[in-house]
Amino acid sequence: MGKVTGFLEYDRQEQKYQLAGERVRHFREFTLPLDDNDLKKQAGRCMDCGIPFCHGPTGCPVHNQIPDWNDLVWSDDWEEAARNLHTTNNFPEFTGRICPAPCEEACTLNLENQPVTIKTIEQAIADKAWEMGFVKPEPADISTGKRVAVIGSGPAGMAGAQQLARAGHEVHVFERQAKPGGLLRYGIPDFKMEKYHIDRRVKQMEAEGVIFHCGVNVGVDKSFASLHNEFDAVLFAGGAEDPRNPNLPGQDLAGVHYAMPYLVQANQRVGNEDVTADPILAAGKHVVVIGGGDTASDCVGTAFRQGALSVTQLDIRPKPPEREDKLTVWPYWPTKMRTSSSQAEGAEREFQAATLGIEGKKGRVIGVQCARVDEKRQPIPGSEFLLRADLVFIAIGFAGSVKAGLLDESGVALDRRSNVVADDRSYRTSSEKVFVAGDMRRGQSLVVWAIREGRQAARSIDSFLMGQSSLPV
Repeated sequence: MGKVTGFLEYDRQEQKYQLAGERVRHFREFTLPLDDNDLKKQAGRCMDCGIPFCHGPTGCPVHNQIPDWNDLVWSDDWEEAARNLHTTNNFPEFTGRICPAPCEEACTLNLENQPVTIKTIEQAIADKAWEMGFVKPEPADISTGKRVAVIGSGPAGMAGAQQLARAGHEVHVFERQAKPGGLLRYGIPDFKMEKYHIDRRVKQMEAEGVIFHCGVNVGVDKSFASLHNEFDAVLFAGGAEDPRNPNLPGQDLAGVHYAMPYLVQANQRVGNEDVTADPILAAGKHVVVIGGGDTASDCVGTAFRQGALSVTQLDIRPKPPEREDKLTVWPYWPTKMRTSSSQAEGAEREFQAATLGIEGKKGRVIGVQCARVDEKRQPIPGSEFLLRADLVFIAIGFAGSVKAGLLDESGVALDRRSNVVADDRSYRTSSEKVFVAGDMRRGQSLVVWAIREGRQAARSIDSFLMGQSSLPV
């Protein structure tokens, strides 16, 4: 906790944003940080609530010791706060920026709609740790002589690789893209998290002995069998990036795309990488985004920054209530009206809207056919309407991992959702010495869950190789 009476004395204060008209002119982060005095007050609001739901199973998946580091920030002990934070989270500057903060929904003060600004404080601690030189490489004292391959360099792969290297193993990370980071780099726009945060973590990991092999698609460029023979253990840490196919009439028209290729291209351009695929650009176009989740929101913000004339977002779900019923939901994640920073930049949002098909002319999209839906999500006769569209993005989620290549070659067992089957405690797959973590095991999920699974899988691999493990859970 922070100050005993802090939650009574200080109001909740959140980070502010640059004005929408300013931030859509660039791809940089646009939050305006709180100063140290305000951060101290926000940390001081953490109350002695008895049971800290914020870092229990309903709050933080990595079990950040939130009351502890709030108290340390209140006491101006930033170095110990950073040390404490890093004991549970390898990359708090990532989660402090892009996690939706289930910890705040679980905060006891959220019963009064005034939760502690946990996410803001976490980001501040992580940024202060880099600024003040608290973050240093932590190479292992001894080498075990064991070699581990990690396939995928997203948050699960990076967390697993760092933990394994610190246990003394020789760790090789294989990434099919030109740079490490997975969807942290290529799926999340820079206006949510600039990529230098990834670059400096990669340098830290390289100083700890991790070896990155970029531009290597295991199962395509390098056979799984050869990799399996070279290493003592293998960790699958790829994403769940096979897009869910709505099978819409007109889906094959020019100008209709899945969300992820668009976001990957946009991030490659911002990162000054070569874009080899046909360009997908929103400049001067009327854009329709099908889907109501985070990926759809990222498409909205990217389209505005590329100069879209208009952006409309379609969500088949009904418009949620402005506030939830705390007594029936808390401390769990509630369904309520949420407006992302991208949506606030001028998007039109259509709720209870089903997409019936895509209209085209001369092979190109010109509109999206829609209809209102009932409580069973069935189109209501007579409610049809047409949206003008020059560019359409499909962002309705993912159907598991891509099977072609790695998964087909490895022969690991998959469940009915196309996720790799693994034990919840050991993370071991059906294939000898092969482990799995993150979205490839649990399906599309949060970065914070990927970090937790990467850490837990690393501990399991360490135990498999050495008979026991001293790595934290």
